[in-house]
Amino acid sequence: MNECSSDYVIRVHSDPAELSCAKWNALLATQDQPTPFMQLEYLQALHDAGCAIAETGWTAQFVSLWLGETLVAACPAYLKNHSYGEYVFDWAWADAYQRHGLAYYPKLLVAVPFTPVPGSRLLAIDAESRAMLVQGLQALAQDQQLSSAHLLFGAEQDHSAALALDWIERSNVQFHWQNRRPLPYATFEEFLASLQRDKRKKILQEQRKVQEAGILFETLEGAQISNEDWDFFYHCYQLTYRAHHSQPYLTRKFFELMSKNMSPNWLLFIARRGDQRIGASLLALDPLQRIAYGRYWGSVETVSCLHFDACYYQPLAWCIERGYQRFEGGAQGEHKMARGLLPVVTQSSHWLAHPGFRNAVTDFLAQEGQSMRDYMNELESHQPFKALI
Repeated sequence: MNECSSDYVIRVHSDPAELSCAKWNALLATQDQPTPFMQLEYLQALHDAGCAIAETGWTAQFVSLWLGETLVAACPAYLKNHSYGEYVFDWAWADAYQRHGLAYYPKLLVAVPFTPVPGSRLLAIDAESRAMLVQGLQALAQDQQLSSAHLLFGAEQDHSAALALDWIERSNVQFHWQNRRPLPYATFEEFLASLQRDKRKKILQEQRKVQEAGILFETLEGAQISNEDWDFFYHCYQLTYRAHHSQPYLTRKFFELMSKNMSPNWLLFIARRGDQRIGASLLALDPLQRIAYGRYWGSVETVSCLHFDACYYQPLAWCIERGYQRFEGGAQGEHKMARGLLPVVTQSSHWLAHPGFRNAVTDFLAQEGQSMRDYMNELESHQPFKALI
């Protein structure tokens, strides 16, 4: 696909390497919600490491919009023949299509593979370019006679552009920790003191169990993470998937490329008992915006409450010490509220080619949206923090 509209040219790329890393990242830096996961190095690593490729059901169809030699809009897009690794669940839609003798797959997906982190997805210099990018995505889906196109975990501007072209909105919820404003927490203990007594007591009890098991944590940032450390982490990561009888999405080569090309964006906690490594928790970092993202964890033995300490308490203490503004705990998990992470609404947008199914999904999402609003209201009534006097 290489179409013109006025002086604009839309191109579709089967490999992220066809795009200029400098131009892509420069465009990303101008967006309202840039994240490290949208850097071309990250997306390229998913491709080069065999994680998001045609053989795993992710056929790259990156879309770019050009005005002369200037990149004015771009997004990561994939043809998908399944719905794994997305964290916005449409299996029921696929089943409904199949029951009516229609093919739901392949579909067009705008997303960062395996990464439910909200942020800018439709990179653009202005609203006009973003709207043209959405039009290009819709044309791509129509040209290939796809059932649908989907935009996951985008920024507000992304979804506004999609909704303006009659895409359908869907909401979900995640749990994020926000540092106190205007005066950030000085210490982890000060953060704990802001929680209700029962929540604070439970956290201290969980940390005590880890300490009584003889566990101490080593914190490694960026270049401090050695190949041996990455090997141990990856072993733990594989064990987590094995415990759930599944295969990990990411390969060891992916983390090798991260260490090589995006080293400053990673933080590793290693749990030790003496000289023995017990577990590991990996966070992604945005040092410029002071945001940390909980990503992956695993352990070689079962230690009571180690998961909570490695994945929440150690990261929160680190964020407070470093003056980070936000810690995103990943998809799902009401249990995170008791640990100071509060509910945040995330968005996705969807275009369906079939008028009948579009109407049915619109009705379904209207009901689901009301249920989501009721759920958010219920969560708001279970705030973990002390009431302000």
